Amino acid sequence: MRKPVRSWMYVVASAAVVIAPVAATSGSASQAATRIVTHTAPVKHVNMNQHMHIDCSTAAAMCTEVANSDKVFGHYVGHDEPSLAFYSQNAGSGNHMSYNVPPPVEPPASNPNNVNKGYSFELSGADWFGMAMCDTQSYPELKSTCTPDSDSNILNPATSPRHAGTAFMEMQFYPPGWIQWPTWRTAVGASACDPTRWCAALNIDSLSLNPVTNQANNAGCLAKAGFEYLNFAFITKNGKSTGPANPLGSTLATFTPSPSDLFMNQGDHLKVALGDTPNGLKVTINDLTTGQNGSMTASKANGFAQVGFDPNGTSCNAIPYNFHPMYNTSSTKTRVPWAAHAFNIGFDSEIGHFQFCTGPKSIPATPFGLLPNGNPTVCPNGNNEGRGLNATPADGEDAFCFPAKEAPVYKVTGCTFTNTGFDGASYQRLWANGNTTMHPTPFQFSSPTTGGQQYSQAVFEADLPAVEGTCDPVTGNGCTLIPQTDSGGPATFYPFFSDTMKGGGGCIWQFGNDIPGEISNFGQNGQYGTLTPLDYTNPGGSSSNFFEDFRNITPNPCPQA
Repeated sequence: MRKPVRSWMYVVASAAVVIAPVAATSGSASQAATRIVTHTAPVKHVNMNQHMHIDCSTAAAMCTEVANSDKVFGHYVGHDEPSLAFYSQNAGSGNHMSYNVPPPVEPPASNPNNVNKGYSFELSGADWFGMAMCDTQSYPELKSTCTPDSDSNILNPATSPRHAGTAFMEMQFYPPGWIQWPTWRTAVGASACDPTRWCAALNIDSLSLNPVTNQANNAGCLAKAGFEYLNFAFITKNGKSTGPANPLGSTLATFTPSPSDLFMNQGDHLKVALGDTPNGLKVTINDLTTGQNGSMTASKANGFAQVGFDPNGTSCNAIPYNFHPMYNTSSTKTRVPWAAHAFNIGFDSEIGHFQFCTGPKSIPATPFGLLPNGNPTVCPNGNNEGRGLNATPADGEDAFCFPAKEAPVYKVTGCTFTNTGFDGASYQRLWANGNTTMHPTPFQFSSPTTGGQQYSQAVFEADLPAVEGTCDPVTGNGCTLIPQTDSGGPATFYPFFSDTMKGGGGCIWQFGNDIPGEISNFGQNGQYGTLTPLDYTNPGGSSSNFFEDFRNITPNPCPQA
């Protein structure tokens, strides 16, 4: 499947295979693309202080979906991200809120390859809560300052290109039981911190591109940090990062679970709070079931830093930085101007990163889904992608694959590259439906509150126009609420949100399929609404209007009790 090139993008020469290395050059975004993985040896033979960073150009599940991936990376990179955002004009709603979360409970590990059985790691690489952040070195649009926690940063690209530099925070949860960190996570998809427990991390995504001048950061810096780069730190019990968070200083230790991390049992009652502090955004998770708690602050002290934007030079510097929220409130106007999604505060499930690989040919066990020659492991010719009636001959999207024997609990062979064919596990009826012997329970979360106040509106949003190969984001032609598979028909299934009553009479959201006890499914896939145009900055400072999302804004039907 080939993604149509938007009219506002420059045509970029890239390798014949999307995942092959592309040499980085200096200067314009139309020239630069990187795919850097700085490690090939098994973890047990690697120095924990060895530099390592996440490569967003290979569709890593922890990266934010950019609105112009062809232009940024030199090839299409997609992230299917059905979301539920929240709007409020209450002061602080853009930078301070709390959620109640019970992590899903997995079905039994027995017979994991039953064609009707699903696990959380197969369905979603990460489930996260998001927030727009100040970052003057990220997507710097002619403004060198950003006032934290302030709606003075609101600016529509159609009005002016002088928006403050912006990053996006994702407070991510990772499911248990498959290939262990850091192997899968540092390759492409998501991975398990623990055989049976959940863990979480604070991610901040930034973009080294000036849309007005059409300049990317210099080639040397792109090679070291990446085009879209991450600050990353696990949520730990002592609030201290296990390695430098920034992409220039991060090491294998940054991405390796440790005893200091907060691990959460399946089904525990978690209180998740996000709020600004003098030292940056702080995430706190209180496990009300076990009494444990953990936190992480996006601070200089934890190794968080900007990557200096120096497109005309050769420097590549990590600038120690306390990352603060960008906005005071949450609305249609408080967006990250380079992202496909248009929300500030909300929940997102990162789907479409897992495909089954079945058949007689084995996949080699590798440390990061990479062979000694630097190419990714693939689902071999002669095997099938998918299972049962959904099995078809393996195709080029089945990359970064791992054998079942490497998984500590759920022995499933699979591949983790972006499933642009919309036929992987996320697009089968494997989602929560009340049958807990065959499916995990849903990812559930309450509507956020700020100082005890509710958010007045809920916003169903799907970035399908940005990721569908059939969709023309200029005209909206071919954009569908049920994506088309690479076989030409609609996907078997696409997950959706519903709400239900939770202990004490409170209302809670859940993501998956129809589930017994739900109050409403809001029209299933129809809940995502209609095509919504967004303005993006063009080179030179003008703007263009494109369809990147389906959106449906409704009065919040699920306040907390």
